[in-house]
Amino acid sequence: MKYDILSTKMAAASEIKLGQKLNEGKTKQIFEIVNETGHVLVQSKDQITAGNAARKDQLDGKAAIANKTSSSVFNLLQKAGIKTAFLRQHSDTAFIAAHCEMIPIEWVCRRLATGSFLKRNPGVKEGYRFSPVKIEMFLKDDANNDPQWSEEQLLEAQFSLAGLTIDRCEVDIMNHTTVTIFEILEKAWATQNCTLVDMKIEFGVNVTSKEIVIADVIDNDSWRLWPAGDRSQQKDKQVYRDLKVVTPEAMQMVKQNFEWVSDRLELLMEPQVSGRVVVLMGSTSDLAHCEKIRKACGAYGIQSILRVTSAHKGPEETLRIKAEYEGDAVPTVFVAVAGRSNGLGPVVSGNSAYPVINCPPITPDWGVQDVWSSLRMPSGLGCSTVLSPDAAAQFAAQIFGLSNHLVWSKLRASMLNIWVSLKLADKKLKACSV
Repeated sequence: MKYDILSTKMAAASEIKLGQKLNEGKTKQIFEIVNETGHVLVQSKDQITAGNAARKDQLDGKAAIANKTSSSVFNLLQKAGIKTAFLRQHSDTAFIAAHCEMIPIEWVCRRLATGSFLKRNPGVKEGYRFSPVKIEMFLKDDANNDPQWSEEQLLEAQFSLAGLTIDRCEVDIMNHTTVTIFEILEKAWATQNCTLVDMKIEFGVNVTSKEIVIADVIDNDSWRLWPAGDRSQQKDKQVYRDLKVVTPEAMQMVKQNFEWVSDRLELLMEPQVSGRVVVLMGSTSDLAHCEKIRKACGAYGIQSILRVTSAHKGPEETLRIKAEYEGDAVPTVFVAVAGRSNGLGPVVSGNSAYPVINCPPITPDWGVQDVWSSLRMPSGLGCSTVLSPDAAAQFAAQIFGLSNHLVWSKLRASMLNIWVSLKLADKKLKACSV
């Protein structure tokens, strides 16, 4: 009866029809969605647990907080370009995801040594910094307290999910993806002066696409967060684990910490510093080249403005346009697009402390000779030269990424996606060669 009421309430929220319960864990339930093939509903519970449910309590409102947290994290990752199972938030306490067969491994990424790592590695002091980050794997096996696994054990297990066998390629993809997700979230939390100490994630195989994606949930049970790098200020579930006695007052403190994390996550979706790329072209004959730069900038979420000016024929106007974008305190990168003899880049660079990127449109006839006007700069000028419009936009994004974590996350996710595409291409080629 209780299940029927829950099913009716949730289905009414957005006209979904729930089927069978596919799985139930300590803090969530997974339901089939009958009228959305290949989709499931992930329903959070108000239950909070520790030590494989050796301790468990009800925390009113936790389901909504956990659902909001997971939805925010997945939205952040998807905006960056990371593939996840998450599709959309359905209600205060549930979200809709692609149906995945879960790989029974928890991937743990650590920046600082603490918790169980110290117990397993005596002699290492708390706070030891891992650079690069430390990756560990644990088999999801409650009866044996989730034992740590080696990469060799995972390979030998030959898990087969949704028709995909987990082999070397898949293990490498999960490894690299775990590091990327950690670094994106670490960069984001740093904007709130909060240290992401470690975190755990899980992967699943999308039953429709057969792709490995981030699945399950990422909420305040998934990581350790230390504001200002101070463990005594921790805001994660470790506060609940550390309770000697569970009291209403202690549980209220735990809830407040969960709410603090959920509220801060909304701020992580907002860039701290906005920026723009001003593309200066010598004539409208270069417009197609400049439009490619604008399109590539848009993929990083960077505003771009196209202007026409000639440093040879109208130097005063060129400097006036330059000054226009220096006068409003918006971080700006200038991209100079000029064929033949490039005067734009050197003139702007010689009269501005802002970054300048030369991106000359190379022509078949004089291109080799013309490019030297962008490469051979007088002393005191620091403008770079990039021939590809896409690469010029990427270079500008890397500059903005130093102070804008959302731009940086797109760059970092792009690196991962290129690496994964090469890995999958190699796997496919090897299969064809056998």
